[in-house]
Amino acid sequence: MADRSDLTALLADPEPFLTHDDPELRRLAVAAATPSAEVVAAIGDMLGSDPDPAVRRECAEVLGATATGDPELLLAALGDPEAFVREAAATGLGEVGATKVVRTLETVAADPDEDKLVREAAVASLGAIGDAAALPVLLQLVAAGPPQLRRRCVVALSVFEGPEVEDAIRAAANDRNPMVREAAEMIVGRNAG
Repeated sequence: MADRSDLTALLADPEPFLTHDDPELRRLAVAAATPSAEVVAAIGDMLGSDPDPAVRRECAEVLGATATGDPELLLAALGDPEAFVREAAATGLGEVGATKVVRTLETVAADPDEDKLVREAAVASLGAIGDAAALPVLLQLVAAGPPQLRRRCVVALSVFEGPEVEDAIRAAANDRNPMVREAAEMIVGRNAG
């Protein structure tokens, strides 16, 4: 556990702590550092190499929040052995918003062997990006995915237009799962008003 002097020093200047032996201090440094180009590069390196999964997750969150640059590091993190790192990477890709990641996010969202939270994050990111190329996967999953994924798909579909989207959302308003129905009813009500 970090002592008070380390925490005080980290708050004053987080960058030196990016390479500290204590993973909790590294994680805090990633969160606290000003995302200059140099810091973003260091965090990108840490995302792919830090031995601590909590640090890698923080790196993915920060890289997504900066919403700048090449999403390749976040794409690579979709292969991380820890699901919560992959979830942060999928969420970050939605924040970056690059259309070139849509196919990869579709694959993650449709993979029944992937962690459910990672799949949900991929669906949410597809909605955030809003590329019409994602419609077939979203329409398929809203009709036949697990309940949490169907609910996420309803929300993701709300950014799209077209008769197939309206039909899918109206069908979701009659879904057997109350959470899916509620999400769809909110969108149907919003569009009617």
